[in-house]
Amino acid sequence: MKCPYCSGLESRVLDSRSVDEGVRRRRKCLACGARFTTYERVQSHNILVVKKDGRREEFSRDKLSCGIRKACEKRPLPTGAIDKLIDNIEAEFYRLGKAEISSSIIGDLVMRELEKLDHIAYIRFASVYREFADIGALKQEVDSLAEGKILMPPANQLPLLPSEAVNSLISRKKR
Repeated sequence: MKCPYCSGLESRVLDSRSVDEGVRRRRKCLACGARFTTYERVQSHNILVVKKDGRREEFSRDKLSCGIRKACEKRPLPTGAIDKLIDNIEAEFYRLGKAEISSSIIGDLVMRELEKLDHIAYIRFASVYREFADIGALKQEVDSLAEGKILMPPANQLPLLPSEAVNSLISRKKR
């Protein structure tokens, strides 16, 4: 394992722990003495993503992560929520057991998970993924999301307003 500080190639494992679907290792560089953490994840098999235009490319967790993180940027989400969401989506790919997966299936999985996590991130992602042609299509998506869920964020999302303020807004809305 290459040290991120001095690029030394020799390190010693100080601690190993199981995390989600992998192993977290705390290491110490034998050259400079710096400590760093590495994560190991089992990769069962390579999955190819079939794009809209028919091209195939290898699945990239980093590419998926980048898109989701952009949608969730500056949102009050609990620490680790995005990584857990990405883990869930990736685990679903492997559960499907297919060598190839359509980009539309990936987009739909991301949309489903983001809707549970954060409504604003869901709309941000949907605006790019669904390529809304005009403001009316976007409004229709927001309206369908808001039906029955007005002002109520997902349970695991950190609140933007104190619960008393939310309750008073809800009671005003019902009148």
